[in-house]
Amino acid sequence: MILGNKEGILVMSDINSERQKLEKIANKLKVKVIKMIAISGNGHAGGSMSIAEIVAVLYFRVLKFNINNALDEDRDRFILSKGHASATLYAALSELGFIPEEDLWTLHHIDSPLQMHPERGMCPGIEMSTGALGQGLSAGVGMAIGAKIKKKDFRSYVLLGDGELMEGQVWEAAMSASKFKLDNLVAVVDYNKFSLTTMTKDTMPLEPLAAKWESFGWNVIEVDGHNISQLIYAFEKSLTVKDKPSVIIAHTIKGHDIPAFAGKAESHSVSFTVSEVEETLKSLGCSNDEIHFTLSKMN
Repeated sequence: MILGNKEGILVMSDINSERQKLEKIANKLKVKVIKMIAISGNGHAGGSMSIAEIVAVLYFRVLKFNINNALDEDRDRFILSKGHASATLYAALSELGFIPEEDLWTLHHIDSPLQMHPERGMCPGIEMSTGALGQGLSAGVGMAIGAKIKKKDFRSYVLLGDGELMEGQVWEAAMSASKFKLDNLVAVVDYNKFSLTTMTKDTMPLEPLAAKWESFGWNVIEVDGHNISQLIYAFEKSLTVKDKPSVIIAHTIKGHDIPAFAGKAESHSVSFTVSEVEETLKSLGCSNDEIHFTLSKMN
């Protein structure tokens, strides 16, 4: 069964009817991310939490895929170029049934299908092994060109980190996408304003970011990356653009919804304390049983 994309542009009343459902899904993904990283002992919490709403809208509203065949030729392609945020992707694949939930608690373990960076062939639904930043958009360009050559209507979606935009290969790919008029390619920038240890404005300023993408020949849409309605609109709007690729610049908060780490560089890679896990899961609406389950599995 093919799940996901509907034809045409949503009217605002349709967006509002889906918003609450997708907000609940995004919250579920965040809960799973916190549990996974807490049980693992370490993980990239900041960038995983900043993309939860984006991933929720993509996987539960936008993407075409076959739950019974992860390699269906007609599926949309999604590349998590910022591979260190894999926990959110694994959470979505679990929520959809591609992988069992029990696998989530093996994150980072030796021989687990869920490694710190996603690896194609180890976990269903992974299109590309990522982790070395800067390469995902090039692969997305190739997939989009492949669809054009084969006269297929699948689309290519690539989720990039803003720190990743410091890589020159990203801009080479951006030029190629424009040259080949890839209107079946959508890039999403998780613009959480941080790289590994500092704010991007201090490491390597990106502004004027929208103007940069426009100068490379892209259609640019800017949104609040935690606003479900705006994300739905942005993805639907990208379907109407002809002869040029689209980029959605999603303004987000690194470590979103983690009380101790929101908006901090320290959220990038975290080893949670018991109190931080308990506080975060409570703030996400978890029951005492869920919290106890997580704490009982922490080392």
